[in-house]
Amino acid sequence: MPQLRVGIQLTNLRLPFKKALLMAAKLGADAVEVDARSQLKPSEFTRTGLRQLRKTLEDHNLRVCAVRFPTRRGYDALQDLDRRVQATKEAMQFAYDLGSSVVVNQIGRVPDSDEAPGWQTLQEVLSDLGNYGQRVGACLAAETGTEDGQDLARLIEALPPGSLSVAFDPGNLIINGFSAHDAIHALGTYVTHVHAKDAVRDLARGRGLETPLGRGSVDFPELIGVLEEHNYRGYFSVEREHAEDPPAEIGQAIQYLRNL
Repeated sequence: MPQLRVGIQLTNLRLPFKKALLMAAKLGADAVEVDARSQLKPSEFTRTGLRQLRKTLEDHNLRVCAVRFPTRRGYDALQDLDRRVQATKEAMQFAYDLGSSVVVNQIGRVPDSDEAPGWQTLQEVLSDLGNYGQRVGACLAAETGTEDGQDLARLIEALPPGSLSVAFDPGNLIINGFSAHDAIHALGTYVTHVHAKDAVRDLARGRGLETPLGRGSVDFPELIGVLEEHNYRGYFSVEREHAEDPPAEIGQAIQYLRNL
């Protein structure tokens, strides 16, 4: 298979933006995943500012693999929904302007049945966002972790084709008590982005814990194999939220992925 394309979730380095870019390049990343809420706000960029940002990325030989746009509520919640949808559309345009086709967010909890509250709202909003994304060239990718893979696949299949893709996060699935193995088999064909995050279940505490990459329960060789069957050519974006030494641990994660 082709060499893995490796990115870094830039906020995890816990450095100012320009220093984080320099560190990402030093660690050998191919790309960065930027946060469009806490790090780079689309509304603050003029066309000139966007050109300067793209030039800075080029100078470091980096691309933007995805734009992260975490919202306080999902798209199933009616409170401030119109404003949330509009902001997501702005993030999609921003992603395209930076050369990425992926915007990552948790979409909200997927109902257990088509008749449950929130199902119709999710369908309408995600169809609208999907239609907009196809026009601007950037798709919303649902980050896994709030439901099992089969439920998310059921929602995607109920939407117009191409409306919603998947940002596969195996660590999130394990932390929340779901099977990463089952989820990748259910969602593999829809994956456009991967968060390289590992975790284990702490049975004594009844919850999951993030771990350094390769030290948890995620079977990354199997995950990569399934994605290869679906001709996945996206990025593996290292996510390490709770590192004691972010540059060192993220650098080790990049090397782990390269060795695969």
